[in-house]
Amino acid sequence: MPDVFTKARRPEVMSRIRGRGNKATELTLARLLRTKGITDWRRHQPVFGRPDFIFRQQRVAIFVDGCFCHGCPKYSNMPASNRAFWMKKLTGNHTRDGLVTRTLRKDGWRVVRVWEHNLRKPTRVLARIHKALTVPKRRIGKCSPTRCFKWICFE
Repeated sequence: MPDVFTKARRPEVMSRIRGRGNKATELTLARLLRTKGITDWRRHQPVFGRPDFIFRQQRVAIFVDGCFCHGCPKYSNMPASNRAFWMKKLTGNHTRDGLVTRTLRKDGWRVVRVWEHNLRKPTRVLARIHKALTVPKRRIGKCSPTRCFKWICFE
């Protein structure tokens, strides 16, 4: 079926379509949290960067990053067509993720980023979240939120 829009009009129309998040992956993590009895979390609260889940009392923000859209080094494949557009888009996403992480950490939040493919290993994901919720916040070495990406190491 031929496109009903001209080549010039198609990008304008597509730019007005807004995504609604990575609903399937978020629901998977929500199910995991519920089955393990982890409570007091909220979804899509008005916090900088729009974390997928927050624990406000512990100041923990959790992001579930899709492998394609956030450029997972393991499972992301660069599309063959329109390569320049996708390179710019994915690089921008990566840059924004870094800015959000640094800003939240500077404001006293612990940030946990979970790759979509890691949801297949729920015990590891839950261990990282549990650690973020229970370990007292401390600096590691000479790290600071403005100089270092790792405020608390989870690996």
